[in-house]
Amino acid sequence: MPEPRISYPPELPVSGAREEIARAIAGHQVVIVAGATGSGKTTQLPKIALELGRERIAHTQPRRLAARTIAERVAEELQVELGDVVGYKVRFTDKVSDATRIALMTDGILLNEIHRDRLLSRYDTIIVDEAHERSLNVDFLLGYLRRLLPQRPDLKVVITSATIDPESFARHFAEPDGTPAPIIEVSGRTFPVEVRYRPLTSETTDAAGDDAEAEAADRGYDAEDEVSGIVAALRELDREAPGDVLVFLPGEAEIRDAADAVRGAFRDQRSPTEVLPLYGRLSAAEQHRVFERSTVAGLRRRVILATNVAETSLTVPGIKYVIDTGTARISRYSNRAKVQRLPIEAISQASAQQRSGRAGRTSSGIAIRLYGQDDFDRRPEFTEPEILRTSLASVILQMLALEFGDVSEFPFLTPPDSRGVKAALDLLVELGAVALIRDGSPRLTRIGRDIARLPIDPRFARMLVEAHRNGTVTEVLAIVSGMSIQDVRERPEDRREQADQAHARFADPTSDFLTLLNLWNHLQDKQAELGSSAFRRLCRSEFLNYVRVREWFDVHRQLRGLAGGLGGRDGRRRSASSGSAAARSGDGGQAAGQAGDAIHQALLAGLLSQIGVLDEREKVREGRGAQYRGARGIRFSVFPGSVLRRRRPKAVMAAELVETSRLFARTAAQIDPAWAETLAGDLARRQVSEPHWSKDAGAAMAYEKVTLYGVEIVPRRRIQFARVDRPAARELFVRHALVEGEWDPSRLPQALTAFLRQNHELRRRLEKLEERERRRDILAGDEAVFAFYDARVPVDVFDVRSFETWWRDALDRTPKLLTMREADLVEGQATADAREFPTRWTQGDQTLNLAYRFEPGAADDGVTVVVPLALLASIEPVGFDWQVPGMRSELVTALLRALPKAVRRHVVPAADWAEKLSDELSGTGPEDHAGRPPQTLREALARRIQRVANQPVDASAFEMERVPAHLGMSFRAVDERGRALGSDRDLRALQDRLAGRARQSVARSLDRQARRDGPAEVAGAPAPSALERRGLTGWDLDVLPEVVDTRVAGGVVRGYPALVDEGTSVALRVEATPERAADETRRGVRRLLLLTVPSPASYVQEHLTANEKLALASSPYPSAKAVIEDCRAAVADAVIERAGALPRDRAAFDALRAEAVRGSVDDVFACVSLVARILASARDVERALKKANSMALLGALGDVRGQLAGLIRPGFVSETGLARLQHLPRYLEGARLRLEALPDNPGRDRAWMTELERATAAYAEAGGAIPLPPDAPARLRQARWMLEELRVGLFAQRLGTAETVSVQRLQKALRG
Repeated sequence: MPEPRISYPPELPVSGAREEIARAIAGHQVVIVAGATGSGKTTQLPKIALELGRERIAHTQPRRLAARTIAERVAEELQVELGDVVGYKVRFTDKVSDATRIALMTDGILLNEIHRDRLLSRYDTIIVDEAHERSLNVDFLLGYLRRLLPQRPDLKVVITSATIDPESFARHFAEPDGTPAPIIEVSGRTFPVEVRYRPLTSETTDAAGDDAEAEAADRGYDAEDEVSGIVAALRELDREAPGDVLVFLPGEAEIRDAADAVRGAFRDQRSPTEVLPLYGRLSAAEQHRVFERSTVAGLRRRVILATNVAETSLTVPGIKYVIDTGTARISRYSNRAKVQRLPIEAISQASAQQRSGRAGRTSSGIAIRLYGQDDFDRRPEFTEPEILRTSLASVILQMLALEFGDVSEFPFLTPPDSRGVKAALDLLVELGAVALIRDGSPRLTRIGRDIARLPIDPRFARMLVEAHRNGTVTEVLAIVSGMSIQDVRERPEDRREQADQAHARFADPTSDFLTLLNLWNHLQDKQAELGSSAFRRLCRSEFLNYVRVREWFDVHRQLRGLAGGLGGRDGRRRSASSGSAAARSGDGGQAAGQAGDAIHQALLAGLLSQIGVLDEREKVREGRGAQYRGARGIRFSVFPGSVLRRRRPKAVMAAELVETSRLFARTAAQIDPAWAETLAGDLARRQVSEPHWSKDAGAAMAYEKVTLYGVEIVPRRRIQFARVDRPAARELFVRHALVEGEWDPSRLPQALTAFLRQNHELRRRLEKLEERERRRDILAGDEAVFAFYDARVPVDVFDVRSFETWWRDALDRTPKLLTMREADLVEGQATADAREFPTRWTQGDQTLNLAYRFEPGAADDGVTVVVPLALLASIEPVGFDWQVPGMRSELVTALLRALPKAVRRHVVPAADWAEKLSDELSGTGPEDHAGRPPQTLREALARRIQRVANQPVDASAFEMERVPAHLGMSFRAVDERGRALGSDRDLRALQDRLAGRARQSVARSLDRQARRDGPAEVAGAPAPSALERRGLTGWDLDVLPEVVDTRVAGGVVRGYPALVDEGTSVALRVEATPERAADETRRGVRRLLLLTVPSPASYVQEHLTANEKLALASSPYPSAKAVIEDCRAAVADAVIERAGALPRDRAAFDALRAEAVRGSVDDVFACVSLVARILASARDVERALKKANSMALLGALGDVRGQLAGLIRPGFVSETGLARLQHLPRYLEGARLRLEALPDNPGRDRAWMTELERATAAYAEAGGAIPLPPDAPARLRQARWMLEELRVGLFAQRLGTAETVSVQRLQKALRG
């Protein structure tokens, strides 16, 4: 191996000071070398140390590129092969050997070596270059070296810095006596730079002083913004010598705006101006254009628009002029919001000097600052160190891993802010890397030790640790390594659309992470397929930066080696390759979806505080995208370049949250926020609400909301309340399950729930006693029941399952432990005799159940008679008005108070008289007369009160509306299963409402009994199959019994067979009441007669006179034949009427039929003739009505029209009947005579009409109508024809009436 040849380029300032530097290094442990960029300190210092005999020199650089290129330059100057005497170590490449004496490396690599070599014993000299940048790694390294130097007196440390505050380094490494470390300054190769201040003003100010040049040098630009100011500065520089211009701007957006403006301003010039951008995210090709010779013909100058990347990192050649906007995007970490911010801030004085210095590298230059001198003077002298404005998580994690002790005692060059330290610890706790012990000091966890082994961001390292746990390490390793470097995708300014289309092939619609994984899979496949050159061309054609792609591969290789042992301790690993294959296959199947979820869950482990849920209350503004609510109250939007920008997923996670114009989530994915719960562990906050008992679950349940840093990751879910509060869950179980019975005991063996049935029966018995006595002081409340169970059920029983487990064991030892006695439930004392409040009511041979309810205001408050539907029609209202004996005294009291005052004053006080009268009524109630007392309670009371009051008192004297409703019995009809079908306090109303269903129930009961037991068991039933039949056209039965009955529980069901007219046939049907059966049978027998007796209609029609035919033609019937048929029906009714009794057997019907046949022709002919006469009279009345047309007579005329319509209508012949039909001519003649007399004496007619209206009103009030329904009671039928007789008596007295009639007689008839 050739020996290095040490020489020093004489043009470098460091070469002239090498002896001074060598003496300082030899005489001091720490030396600070300060010099401007270009002084040669970076390349010459290691040679000086080598010449001093130092054998192992570590030379750190802040960037990998610098370490590699400087190593190459030093090796070239020493005339040795790279990798021998001179080598370099960066994150992905280790080009050193045992012979290496000068090792260039990044400061991060040196820090990483501390884990393996605490004393850094392999080095005797450490050169820390570019220390003035004050990066976090440099500050950490300087602090560690200060602590290390006393333990390594042989170690030499050389710190190089620009001319920016080298004294701070000297003080940091001062001797124990306070003597600072020596500083050796070397001048740089720079030329003078003229600085011009040009603040932006809305209008320029006129120069008005003696020194016009001084004022002109500090005048401002009349410009509204920085872009206009840049154009104005370029106009000013047009007057200067040719040279390229470097313009400093804060960011990409500002560079694009300025580029457009500058191109537009100088488009029309004869000599073109080339405008080039320069920023970190530019493609390599576009960056290289800045450093290459321009290809534009006739170029006047180049204008390079750059961020602060051109301040120190890159040296742009040919720069003669600088335009400084005075601002930059400064990366700052928000300790409160835990997000990285990139605000635009004013730069420091040192940065402004660095920028100005770029104009004096090759010749004298000019720097134009777009701000004033006073603004410059107010700015801070130096840029704030990175340790004060970035996350300290990585540093603190390394310190804990190296067991450096308390952070506050570590000798940092600038001590970190306590808030920054706390924020870093919070992040490490979030990642599970650190646990805080009782005194609040941090302790590294097993996860933390794994994270510390990986030289990447702790968040990314946490993802890899979790990936080993859930078996997605292959996928997550690719994603993490891709996020650890600059994005490999390029978007050239002039080909953005093509680049976007090329990259869109890899997009996953739900995740930027999976998009990155798709790109990785593609690159892996193509690298395996193609050679090196073809792969490089592929990257270029697909707008991928080849250098960064190689870097991605290198990072992946290194991380795979470092992370290989992370998952070895966890038995939950599964094959990652299978998940990857599923994801890569593109099948879109369930396996791919599950693999994607697992990948995102691993990534989420490092991003717990960077999740957000969609704020659906926020309206989406144009161009702003959806808003998300994130950790600690922050709000952010998805970055415009994300695949999620237009999807509005419910929840997202982001690899980073960066604040520029507003807070953006970069590299985001759609997630289920509930995934975070398991990963967060104790960091998740749980709020439990709405504890309640669930009958279905058999346990106390509640709703839980889980939040993580204020983000709802589980908005609402049902949980077992016992997990949160077991005593409260037990109380809910006892109250709801055992006390209130809100559970399903059928799930348990009957032996375990026998106590419930016994306790329930005891409770029901006492409740019924309370209802009957209308008291609420007998049964103990729920609290007493709760106390009973609470004292016996163990504290560890809190749901049905735990109760079953306990009670199975306890039942054998104490079987009566949970069985209540009456003493446990009774608070008051029951006093009533069972006879006072019976549970059954007897009426004849019917026995009905009584139900009691004590709930004032309820419809069934009081006593309710429960009536089976089949018995409903057979129950009579008789006796129920007496109430049960226990409530009779209260009822009598209320009845006395409902008397008119004139009577009531004789029976006061009412309570005393009620007691006395109740004693007198003893023995006369329904309980003493089989439910049918000889008189009503009101009649019995009225008779006794009359004796006391000495004035007439009858049952109508009691004002029943004043009697409380609960003192009157109500009636409830129930079906065979006991379900309520209807209820009413008026029995007749209930019977009418349910008449049809009651009849069907009776028929079903009788038919069911007949089919089960045979006809012998159903009294009088003909045969089981013939109980109800249809389609009869003749007497097809032997006997039609008047009643059939069968005994059921509680009474006797009676049915009344009837023949029912169905038009063209007759049906045999069982009716519920004898009255209904008689009415239906009468009509049914008539139909059978009409069906079995030949019709003489043709004969009669042929022998009618012309006048009769004319009369019949004007009838309301559809035809003359219809009139004749209706006459046949009336004749049949007359035959049945003359027979007296309805036929019950075949012989009786045959006899009736023979009678009908004998009078068939003559009786029908006579009836038709009578009807013709009636119709002719009706026509006369109609003619008289037409003649009378005076307005004064409208009331009378309307009355006559109503009378005529009630007498003559379709079907009136059979409805009226032959007997009454004889009177219709007289009624019609009376109407005609009334109309004749009406014009002469309308006053008299009005007086008589008033009398008639009184009678008509009484008739309508009693339920009468014209025409009457077929089943109308006899009193209404009588009253209906009494109205017609009254009309004759009033308006046509000379015709006479068939009976004595008056309004009073009609009212009496209505009362029955």
